[in-house]
Amino acid sequence: MQLNLRYDMNRPDFGAPHPVLYRTAIEQAVWADKLGFTQVFLAEHHGAEGGYCPSSMIQAASILGATETIVAHLSALVVTMHDPLRLAEDLAVLDNIAPGRIWLTAGMGYRPHEFEMFGKDMTKRLAIQNEAMATLKAAWTGEPFEFRDRTVRVTPAPATPGGPKIYMGGSTDKSAIRAAKGGYQYFPGHPDLFTLYKAEREAAGFPPPEELRQPAASFLYVTDDPDRDWPLVAPHVAYATNAYAEWAKERGTGQTRYQPAETIEGLKAMPNIKVLTPDDCFDYLKELGHGTAVTFHALLGGLDPQVSWRSLRLFEQEVLPRLRAEPGLLEGVGQ
Repeated sequence: MQLNLRYDMNRPDFGAPHPVLYRTAIEQAVWADKLGFTQVFLAEHHGAEGGYCPSSMIQAASILGATETIVAHLSALVVTMHDPLRLAEDLAVLDNIAPGRIWLTAGMGYRPHEFEMFGKDMTKRLAIQNEAMATLKAAWTGEPFEFRDRTVRVTPAPATPGGPKIYMGGSTDKSAIRAAKGGYQYFPGHPDLFTLYKAEREAAGFPPPEELRQPAASFLYVTDDPDRDWPLVAPHVAYATNAYAEWAKERGTGQTRYQPAETIEGLKAMPNIKVLTPDDCFDYLKELGHGTAVTFHALLGGLDPQVSWRSLRLFEQEVLPRLRAEPGLLEGVGQ
């Protein structure tokens, strides 16, 4: 079982201010690093009404500079929004700041206004992504290469040979097939897509991929009083789930774990939203077992940092020691 954090910085008007959210994310990453968490996922979108983080690489730098072992996983990094040569440079510098601790899931993008914002042709997004991926691969050799009819070189090369670990991201059948045929590792928006990906990858003649960790709840909140805290977290969770569900409609196809909800009862009915006591949280995670990715979306929907910290501290004090006591269950967490 792997323990992770996730941040997207999207917030409603009633959410915590962005400066507070960004500072808290750093502080929580330091906390998680000391406890042996594996990754902090950092998402990217552009021009969103709620101020969704548009610069995940800068956020990653702030976290990597304050931590020692935790990985900053840009998931997803919308590579079509970036100049590929500059992207290769920025990621190479991040890998020199924290060798081996910057990973990315390359996303193609699906929100029309983002392509309009950057003057990109959305109908050519696959070609744009393909150019970006080829550029990263060539740039990270540290040797000169041809880029748009000129010879260029990216220096310094990444500290990690071959550069940061790359996954392909996506929420459609086409994305799974594309990652498989390209020989990339795959990070699906929904776990059902991984079955298709594995079959297509095998058919393309590539060796078996990294196994997908089964995700725990998208939002997991630990509390000693669920009746007290549901009303506190529900507006923030509903804001996030409704936003993601609405954005999924823009994509037109694909799968998402988020569904619209208007009430606390509606949120409680979602299997991927959990507000649990320490005992119930332990039982839930123990039943999921080895091979699970437990990711705390700790500031989802601009959640008040004090409310967020209350859950994380309770997990640290009353759940984590019991998980540690289970032989072979946790990875790396002070074993």
